[in-house]
Amino acid sequence: MRLNSVREDGKITVFLLDDHEVVRRGVFELLSVEDDIEVVGEAGTAADAMARIPATRPDVAVLDVRLPDGSGVEVCREIRSRDENIKCLMLTSFADDEALFDAIMAGASGYVLKAIRGNELLTAVRDVAAGRSLLDPVATARVLERLRNGKDPKGDERLADLTDQERRILDLIGEGMTNRAIGEQLHLAEKTIKNYVSSLLSKLGMERRSQAAAFVARIQAEKR
Repeated sequence: MRLNSVREDGKITVFLLDDHEVVRRGVFELLSVEDDIEVVGEAGTAADAMARIPATRPDVAVLDVRLPDGSGVEVCREIRSRDENIKCLMLTSFADDEALFDAIMAGASGYVLKAIRGNELLTAVRDVAAGRSLLDPVATARVLERLRNGKDPKGDERLADLTDQERRILDLIGEGMTNRAIGEQLHLAEKTIKNYVSSLLSKLGMERRSQAAAFVARIQAEKR
């Protein structure tokens, strides 16, 4: 069965955003030689990316975090708010905890350092396209440590407002599962799951499922 994130011809479409042309061209060459990947666009600024990504509708947007006119995190948040089917993979030279936390909140599927090996980046693109969450383990560990030290006293109060079914769905969101995957596991229609998600987000005072996922990570970190 072919994944929804892959076109009928089997290729994963990718958009590249990096303000360094040499880096961008290097990633372009790395991806372009793969039979199952096609680069459909590229940009060197946040503004160009905002304009071009919606037009190309890639499966995966590989986004540099630090840009001359903004941040790849901002691009991720904006693009994901328009089309949640576009997966974002953050690529950066800096192990920045704040940027990683913001990326998680913006709905990024992955965050990797530019020191990553070529074959590992290819795997990352394919994993993100397949709907898997991919975050650099060392950087993620630091964010979880930060979450442990920054407890949310209102967390338990908000959880108390959720029904048992909403709690189950929240936990599955925390595992990175899509509405469709959650529906299959709970034997419910995808539309029904969407309604549950809208309800639990409202009760938690949140707007996006990425916020709910980060909330679950915080709760789990506090229990460790």
